[in-house]
Amino acid sequence: MVVSPLSNARFPVPAEWGVPVGVDAVPGARRLVVAIVREWGVPLSEVALEELELCASEVIANALVHTGERCVVTVRWCGGRVRVEVADRGMEPRLMECDEEATGGRGLLLVEALTDAWGWYPTAEGKVVWFEYSETREAPCPTHGWGTAFTIHALGRRSRPVSPAGTVLVRT
Repeated sequence: MVVSPLSNARFPVPAEWGVPVGVDAVPGARRLVVAIVREWGVPLSEVALEELELCASEVIANALVHTGERCVVTVRWCGGRVRVEVADRGMEPRLMECDEEATGGRGLLLVEALTDAWGWYPTAEGKVVWFEYSETREAPCPTHGWGTAFTIHALGRRSRPVSPAGTVLVRT
């Protein structure tokens, strides 16, 4: 994380690293994706973080298994969205159709179902598969369960939460 010398503002620099060949590298890589997002303070719910971890696992595993080579993972925080990119030397994503009895082939269907956006694009060396999660409008509440905290963007779009006592709760 880069901290501006002129203020307290934090500007997350994209994080990028190579993942070595082998499915045993997947758990560490997916945990690192979540650790980076937590360190940046991205307002994602615990459920969204679990889904992000699952999607990272699927995309990283696909890259490693289907190419037999290392891949490169990049995590970015882009104006309200967390974006995870996985680059490998494969030419296109493996979009398999499988029957109900198959034990595999559903990874990208899962990514499509759980993320706000996903896709892929070719590169000179192969391809990049990416997915994004939008910041959660309801962030974990700093009031220790006494109400719901909202991001500044959400305050303009929703009615403000009210405690049982009728007090408007706003995150400061």
